[in-house]
Amino acid sequence: MAITAPITASTPAAAFERLLTIMDDLRINCPWDKKQTLESLRHLTIEETYELSDAILSGDMQEIKKELGDIMLHLVFYAKIGSETNDFNITDVLNSISDKLINRHPHIYSDVKVRDENDVKRNWEQIKLKEGNKSVLGGVPASLPALVKASRIQEKARGVGFDWEEKSQVWAKVEEEMQEFKAEFNVDDECAIDHEKAENEFGDLLFSLINYARFININPEDALEKTNRKFIKRFQYLENKAHENGKKLHDMTLAEMDVFWNEAKKL
Repeated sequence: MAITAPITASTPAAAFERLLTIMDDLRINCPWDKKQTLESLRHLTIEETYELSDAILSGDMQEIKKELGDIMLHLVFYAKIGSETNDFNITDVLNSISDKLINRHPHIYSDVKVRDENDVKRNWEQIKLKEGNKSVLGGVPASLPALVKASRIQEKARGVGFDWEEKSQVWAKVEEEMQEFKAEFNVDDECAIDHEKAENEFGDLLFSLINYARFININPEDALEKTNRKFIKRFQYLENKAHENGKKLHDMTLAEMDVFWNEAKKL
């Protein structure tokens, strides 16, 4: 017998209640939903997060709305599973984040004074340490992609005052790391290159570039992803043009490919 679906809601509270009701129905009656666990949903949640990221970078508002809904479903799903084991429920989850936000915004909910967003960030990290965090960097997930992790590490260190004073100092560090990286390859004997040391120097160079990006308000992850997309678009144009001319890329010279590549750049 079919279950009557909850009707479309007109308020945020009613819409959220509608989703919770649907989640209850699915958990009881849908064979797939009944089988899911925290662990089985994990990789799907990661995938949904990346899909939201793609939608944001594309500027597609309707797609962003859809992906936000998918992530909201996952959050409700985790809370439902938690309620079944009596560990937590959706009310606990919502109250927990509300309590944390109130506690970490004393300039809003208490009498603490701040001058700007930097004061807010410093207060945030100091409050986290008072809450029991052993390290300012303890909140950086170990599984974050390295580029994002480097950016988060630097932001958190800055939050407690460990930072360069001027962007010129950071750029000087970039140039220093570039020279150290180049020095690893500036040898006559190719076999004498220490690739492990070169890798370390390259890592230092990337870290310093990410640091400089932070000083000039560029998100390095977004910047690199936009370059990735730009390269893909131009390369696919090159592939299409080669196909139109009855050629295969591996049979073309670099000069021939450059003609189409430059056309793509002009587009």
